[in-house]
Amino acid sequence: MFNQAPTASRSRRDAATMEHMSISTSDSTRPRGLRPGDTVAVVAPAGPVPAEQLRAGVAELESWGLRVLIGEHVLDRHPRLNYLAGLDRDRAADLIWAWCHPEISAVLCARGGYGTMRMLDELDLEPLSRAPRKLLVGSSDVTALHEALARELDVVTLFGPMIATSAFTEDATARERLRSILFEPRERLSLRGTGAEPLRSGRATGVLHGGNLSVLAGTLGSATPPRRPEPGIALLEDVTEEPYQLDRYLTQLRRAGWFDHVTGVALGSWRACGSLERVRTTMSDLLGDLGVPVAWELGFGHRDGQLSVPLGLTAELDADACELTLTGPALR
Repeated sequence: MFNQAPTASRSRRDAATMEHMSISTSDSTRPRGLRPGDTVAVVAPAGPVPAEQLRAGVAELESWGLRVLIGEHVLDRHPRLNYLAGLDRDRAADLIWAWCHPEISAVLCARGGYGTMRMLDELDLEPLSRAPRKLLVGSSDVTALHEALARELDVVTLFGPMIATSAFTEDATARERLRSILFEPRERLSLRGTGAEPLRSGRATGVLHGGNLSVLAGTLGSATPPRRPEPGIALLEDVTEEPYQLDRYLTQLRRAGWFDHVTGVALGSWRACGSLERVRTTMSDLLGDLGVPVAWELGFGHRDGQLSVPLGLTAELDADACELTLTGPALR
């Protein structure tokens, strides 16, 4: 059964320039890894959560030796909009509760869908900034929350499977990859997906940022626009978006200057985005003239056996070897 939470009302850069850019990640921005006996919280910042899938995900987390608390509103439904897990203010209240709770070591998102961006306007970041650093895990629509926390709190987060989805409960490979990075952070973790190949050769170093392409484009012009680390390696993936829509999102980001300080691009999965050859052509057309290395299908995002990727850490991208390597441990 669930433990219920208490109520909570380029122009291109040259080498000389890059040498003067700080791309290291301090321990102050890196949350600590998990240990058996730790307490974690599950929140629902976006779409409605299936109760049975949530129960299965919680059971998996408990099998890792974790104590799991569930946000008060995780199983809520919005009274008028059935694509939201309750009211915006309630979803935000659950996140604030989880982040500020002194016994909680990590905040795990139940699922994506849509709604995280709506919730941000209700999210008071001031109490979050006073709380000790902790880990956020989620992907897809949760990209908006990764971006907001990175901008306001300067904290490393994890782009990975969410616990009330089949990507966690039914995909043993993805689940083990998440467990491994949570409990066994390595000094030089290397990430590589099956089917990866270079779209543009080369090597790059930068801070990992990005996530879901359509969500990133959707945050342009908002109070928390997508970050542009200097230098940065952009991670991009999406699901159920046709190539012309992907073209639109990339064009929006390009026109907004989002790629101006990108040193490399790591592409993830494009499930149900039409012909992969057309997607590949779209990516080559819009990213090929940036003059930076671009790697195709590095194994993160909406796909079987997805990788969990830390955001906000410095990494090296080798597009020819199709490998992304962290320059330090993922977590403390």
